[in-house]
Parts: sequence; C-alpha cells; structure tokens
Amino acid sequence: MADSLPAEVDVVVLGTGLQEAIVAAACSRISKRVLHVDRNNYYGGNWASFSFSGLLSWIEEYRGQKSNNAEVNWNDKILEGEDAIELDQIDKSVKNVEVFCFASRVAEDDVVEEGALVNKQSNVNSSSTVEDGAVNNEDEKNQMSECTNSSEENPENIKVKDTLHSTKEASAEVIQPEDKPSCADVPSSTTSGTSLAKELIANDVASVEIEADSVEHTTDVPAQEDKNQTKKLTYSQIIKNGRKFNIDLTSKFLYSRGSLVDLLIKSNVSRYAEFKNINRILAFQGEKVEQVPCSRADVFASKRLTMIEKRMLMKFLTFCLEYEQHPDEYLDFKDSTFSSYLKTPMLTASLQHFVLHSIAMVSESASTTEGLKATQHFLRCLGRYGNTPFLFPLYGVGEIPQCFCRMSAVFGGTYCLRHSVQCLVVDRETGRCKAVVDSNGYRIDCEHFIVNDGYLPEKSTKNVHYGYISRAVLITDSSILKADSEQISILNVPAVGDCQPSVRIIELCPSSMTCPQGTYLVHLTCPSNGTAKEDLEPVISKLFTQYSGNEENDDGEKPKVLWALYFTVRDSSAVDRSSYEGLPSNVYVCSGPSATLGFEQSVEQAKAIFHQLCPGEEFCPAAPNPEDIVYDSDGAKPENGGFGSPSESSDTVDVKKDVDADTAENSDDKMEEASEILTANEVGKESEKSKSDPQTLENDINETVELKDAE
Repeated sequence: MADSLPAEVDVVVLGTGLQEAIVAAACSRISKRVLHVDRNNYYGGNWASFSFSGLLSWIEEYRGQKSNNAEVNWNDKILEGEDAIELDQIDKSVKNVEVFCFASRVAEDDVVEEGALVNKQSNVNSSSTVEDGAVNNEDEKNQMSECTNSSEENPENIKVKDTLHSTKEASAEVIQPEDKPSCADVPSSTTSGTSLAKELIANDVASVEIEADSVEHTTDVPAQEDKNQTKKLTYSQIIKNGRKFNIDLTSKFLYSRGSLVDLLIKSNVSRYAEFKNINRILAFQGEKVEQVPCSRADVFASKRLTMIEKRMLMKFLTFCLEYEQHPDEYLDFKDSTFSSYLKTPMLTASLQHFVLHSIAMVSESASTTEGLKATQHFLRCLGRYGNTPFLFPLYGVGEIPQCFCRMSAVFGGTYCLRHSVQCLVVDRETGRCKAVVDSNGYRIDCEHFIVNDGYLPEKSTKNVHYGYISRAVLITDSSILKADSEQISILNVPAVGDCQPSVRIIELCPSSMTCPQGTYLVHLTCPSNGTAKEDLEPVISKLFTQYSGNEENDDGEKPKVLWALYFTVRDSSAVDRSSYEGLPSNVYVCSGPSATLGFEQSVEQAKAIFHQLCPGEEFCPAAPNPEDIVYDSDGAKPENGGFGSPSESSDTVDVKKDVDADTAENSDDKMEEASEILTANEVGKESEKSKSDPQTLENDINETVELKDAE
C-alpha cells in the first residue's frame, strides 16, 4: 500500500518518462534504494502508449486540466531550519488538443472493448467504454495506488512472461494501470472515455465504412485481404477493438547502432522487449510517394533508378562511409549547406532529394558536415539487424520506459502510481534537498531527487524558453504506399516555404502490434510554428483524404482518415539545467521527448545525471546470469534458475508490464503463450564459452528481430 512507503531512500524519482526510468534502473542496479512515483496511473508520461479508450481518457484529462492528487497540508512536516519548494501538480506540457472523427457516426448500444471486464454488481452505463481489467468498485480501484517493492521478492524466482506484453491479454488477474484511463478527481463517465466517444459519435456528420479483418494480428500478412473474411467497421466498432490499438504519444525509431540499442544490449534490458525491422523508407517527390533504395541490394534492385543513377548513388554513399579520409572533397563546402554540396558530386535531382530527406534526414539549412555525418550514421546502421537502419519496439515506444522500470523493480526499486510529491524539503544551511513530502502528507528522507520538468513550479521555470512539437495521430484504412505485405514506413515531407516546417511521418501496420487488421496508425511530427492542426493539416491533405460520404468523390489512391488527434507537446530537450532557478544542487531535471527521430539525447541526459549522482560507478551494468546468482547458505539451487522458463511451481512471480509483481499459477494457456515468445533465459543467456565473447550480448536484439521475421 502507498502508506507503507519507506521512510528513507537514496533516490526519489518523480515521473516515469524514459530518462527517469533509465536513471532509476541504473541506480537500482548498483544497490541504491530507489522510490519511483508518478502522479498518473500509467507509465511513461509523455512517452506513454495507450489503447484507444485509454487515449480518449487522456484527452479528457488534458481538456479538463485537473490535478490527479488532492491537496494535503504539508506545512507541519517542515522543521526548523528547513524550507519547502512546492511542486506543480498539473501537467501543462500538452496543449491545443483537438479530435476529429470521420468514421460512421452510427451509434450502437453496449459499446464495450473486446475483453473488457465489467463488474456485474456495479451500475455501468450501457454505452460506456470499459478497459480490459477495468473495475468499478472502490476497493479494487484503490489497488491501483498500491506500490511494488521487488526487493521483497527473491530474484531467483522472477521470470519474464510474454516479454512485457502480457498486459495485452484479456485477463482479470492483474489490474493494468498504464492501460486504464486516469480516474482521480474525474467523473466516472470521463474516466472511461465515454463522454468523448459519445461526442464524436453524436456530433460528427460524416460516415465511412472500411474493410477490417476481425482476427487477432500476430504476423506480417498480405495487404490484399479476402473480402469474404472482412467486415464493415464503424466508429463504435473501433471502440470495441480499442485494445488492439497501442497509440504512442511520442513516435520514434531506434537506430540499430544508436545509443539506446547499445544500452539495451549492455544492460540486458533487451530481454524485456521485442523489436521489428523498419523495412521501408519513403520519399515524397513530385506529389508522389515512392520507396527509396538505401542499401547496395536496394540500389541495384531498384527499377526507379537508371544504371547511371545507380552508379552515382553507390559512389556517393561509399564516399560518405569514410568521408573523413577524403577532406579535399568536402572542405571547400564546410561552411555551406549540405543541400548545396549535394549538387556537386553530379547527383541527379531525384538522388539529391533521396539523400537529403530520406537518408541523411536533415533540413535544407543543415551544414555539409552535419549532412555527411548523418548519412554516415545511417549507412553504418544498415545491416546490423537486417537490411534496415531502424528498429521499432512491438506494442509501441511506450514499452521502452517500462523495460527500464522493470529492471529497477527487479533490483529493489519501489514503484507507486497515482502518487506524487507535494514539495521538496530543503536544508537552509546546505541548500540541498533532504526530504520530500508525498501526496499523502508522508515525509520521506532522500539524498537525491530526480524530477521530470513537467512537475517543476512556475517560479523555477519563469526564465525558461521551451520549444514545442506539433503531433498528429491518424487512424487510416490503408497505407500511403500500397504493397504486397504489411510494412512499417517512414516518410519525411520537405518544408514548403518559410512557414511550413518539414514533417516526419511514421506509418505503423497491424504487425507492429499497434493497430487492428484493416487499419493503419500514422504519426506525424514537426517543430511547432502554430497549433498542431495548422502545422500538419497541409501535409495531411496532400497524402490523405477524409471520407465525404459520397463514394464517387473519393480518391481511391489516397488512404481515408477515420479518426484524427492533434496536440502540441512541450520540448525541453534544449533547456540547460542552469536555466531553472531556485533548485537545490541535488535536484536533477529530466526533459521530455525531443523532436528528433532517435533516442540519443534522452540516453545521454540519463547517463549524465547518473554520473553526477554516482561518480565513478558503472552505468547500467549487465544483469547477472542465472549461473552467477549466489544462493542461500545451504547451497540449494531452485528448480527455476532465476531468469529462465517457468518451473512447475505454482509460486512463480511474474514481473508484469506495469512492473507490479504478482504471484500466479501457471495454467496451460499461459504456458502455451510463453512458448511463443522469448523468455529471459532465451534472450541474453550466455554459456561459459560465450562469456568472453562481446558479440554475444550484441546478438540479443538480433535474435528477437530474427524471430519476428521468421514468423
């Protein structure tokens, strides 16, 4: 329970974003006592991933701008010689939230998500949307605020079940906080996403029917579905299939040789997730979307390029791989833009466009050195895990923070959602934070405090100038470039004029486990110049169409938008720590997601904070292998050697996606599902021979990618 939190810890972490999760895992790994709390009832903050009705509830929360925690009187916790810094309890990092529905407005009774659990003893509105595992009596709701302290569990008995994806099951055994709508201080109709769903169904005048496969998605399938096995899908049916959506607030890819992949391998956190190759990079040129050849195989297999263009492109890409060794070829253009330099190697206009926007992925104003470095990084990432430079985590980017939260919990971290810190207690003599007071008025002593910048008070951020990111999430009925099989795609649309920013588009297919069959999930991101709708609608109108209700007027070449969400999110990645005023020296600030495609900035920030906390300590060392675990003095080794497959014991502890450790019996159904995924024993396990081979850890993620490709 939340009232049993420890009275003293080494590190208090507020917020469960990526940087906070990495720092918490790194500190727990070296035996620091970590208390990790979040005012939300889901993990990830602005890195979170939601089911459809969970996203509707998130939208309602930001429309209402209500605090998740009741105010408490903490003045009596401040002793003589101490001051208090009150923290903000309302998240102001998201604004300009707009929702549009173009799907059929035909309402249906008893609209409930598939697999939803309804308490028969409670009065439930027949048209409300209920999450899987959602409950309606107050006793079970209160369980959501309970904390998990995995230091009380024996690590030998911990097994990884369903590689962080067990929460997707329709099961009532575990409450899934990250998938449930936020409910503190919000009316019950709001918490289930009902009011917004009713509003969209009732007020929208457009209608559209799309073909959608009703079966569960598991592997890549042909894009052309058998019409005999499809059914018509309305907005109400989108709600019913809501748990098949995993909609990210932040849309990014992992560079295969990026800092996050290296960290996942080094720390053995890669065992907690599965990844999929991004095998299609697109370009938008001449009002047309086309695939870009990037690797040697793609270049020579391309029918789009002439033989002369293929030789030009291969010669240029070969130079970029080792451009530092040929300074004479680019130093004269060091002070000019990369786009200007691309005209000199005699690349055609099409090749210049491909390199600038789809390979280097830099702006028109980027310098020559920046462009060459970006192109080199892209090329070096090719081939590590297949013919692609990128990886995508199955079930969404929101999985990554939870992977590190799990690692922290395994090594003793205490987790508590729907819980926050009201104020910091500062010693006047030293000027350092010595304790915090939580949302229950409970004082907790600590040596270090890590906080997401969304919790900082206004007086500390009055001189800080934030950037903003415009985001859009679309649910469409088809891909922007149709293919014979499902593809995860990335497309950069160049800026048009000074007012229109360049837009990055990530399209996710059903095999990414983020949307049901018959639909695609499209994420659009760009630096903000105005509202998200103003920034992104011009690009959306070029590539997509909203159904008008008249089939004769529809453009069959363009995907139809069924539902759209626009919002603007704050970008604090460029803010220096010294810009925040009045913060003690042992208070460390984590920024939110940046506008860049990769995770490099987040990993570097987390690493820098850790080294300030723990100078001289190793950052996220690898978790021990089962054979390295020291057992009790009697020398008895348990049947299940730690991180391996479940034994026949009924007391095996599963570390769930939300990092809550719950004891459950191994049923036949669970064992059958466990056989279809990689367990921790299968991912990252080293034999005596392979311990000395550094390549073994590098193969961890590769194994998961190969597994999905084989499927």
